Amino acid sequence: MRINKNHVAFTFIALATVACAVSLPGPKTPTQGPSSTSPVFTPTVFSSPSFQDGGNSAVLLEDVDLVQLYHFANPGIVTIWTFVDLGPPHSESTPSGQGSGFVFDLEGHIVTNQHVIADAEKIEVDFPSGHRAWAFVVGTDPDSDLAVLKVELPVEELHPLPLGDSDTVQVGEFVVAIGNPFGLSGTMTVGIVSAVGRTLESERQAPTGGQFTAGAIIQTDAAINPGNSGGPLLNLRGQVIGVNRAIRTENFTATGDPTSSGVGFAVPVNIVKRVVPSIIEKGSYEYPYLGISSISGDSVNLIILEDLGLPANARGAYVTCVTPGGPAEEAGIIGASECIETVLQPGGDLIIAIEGVRVIEFNDLLTYLILQTEPGIEVTLTILRDGEEVEIPVTIGARP
Repeated sequence: MRINKNHVAFTFIALATVACAVSLPGPKTPTQGPSSTSPVFTPTVFSSPSFQDGGNSAVLLEDVDLVQLYHFANPGIVTIWTFVDLGPPHSESTPSGQGSGFVFDLEGHIVTNQHVIADAEKIEVDFPSGHRAWAFVVGTDPDSDLAVLKVELPVEELHPLPLGDSDTVQVGEFVVAIGNPFGLSGTMTVGIVSAVGRTLESERQAPTGGQFTAGAIIQTDAAINPGNSGGPLLNLRGQVIGVNRAIRTENFTATGDPTSSGVGFAVPVNIVKRVVPSIIEKGSYEYPYLGISSISGDSVNLIILEDLGLPANARGAYVTCVTPGGPAEEAGIIGASECIETVLQPGGDLIIAIEGVRVIEFNDLLTYLILQTEPGIEVTLTILRDGEEVEIPVTIGARP
């Protein structure tokens, strides 16, 4: 079997992510590749106690006044315009791209996607109140595709969104997205959580080729379209549970813009809680790193398991290769082949647990690594090697 290598902390997946930062009608401007053009979304904020009051359990749609939810959330949603001087005949006043974002705190920090503001020379942030402000970039994190902007506005104009807990998000839970699709600010859509624990390519290339992988991604069927990127995915309590990042679609408008096919992806808010404060404090965030590559659970079938010499009921993250000098190699984890190999080979370790938590597929390992660990700590990996379970301690590194 020929494999498509995604050299991240450890991944191999093929996801077609389609545009997010879109150009408005006007002179055609250069567009970025698929990984830098994901759908755009905008966050919201609720002032009603019925929305903010505690609990992590899912709320029924019939118990929520969506009109009230919208009025609670919308003041915290912003539209983002980016400008690049392309020279004549292009007008300096014509935006080169657009996206969404949400107010993070009363100091004027705005959260959006990194790809929304990439390469921008000027960034304008528009608020539902009518206020407009220039923003500067505090920092970005290409691994999670997050960026933090800052605007200078009076505190009374800032309406931070409450943050939820993405670890408690359940498949089938109703969610809401409010954003700026196709330049239509304040657009609200409703859907459900379709899946959790998905993976997407990050915006950063790994040292040995391919892309690092972003994990713990939330999948939703709430309509997300170009212009929604960077806005939040909200639960029915009005809490942000994710930042909308990308869509997978084969549907396009007459002008070539991608449109929703009901498969959208959002960065989980628990990653936002880790990354954004670090960006505000020091301008960057260090991602936990093992230094292995693996294959997506969706790519595994009985023929592959037989070729790898694994039992039909095998579950875990199969190590296709280990990065030279990385934490996994130093700990003695065995990969099936060198990382330059493009054909799946037998002989690699099968990681079946991390710190006693069962790993069903690679996505589980990546999700635990990103949300539960940090560089410098030691974890115990349980692996299946030559039919026997072995426990191996590994010191987590930082993505190079």
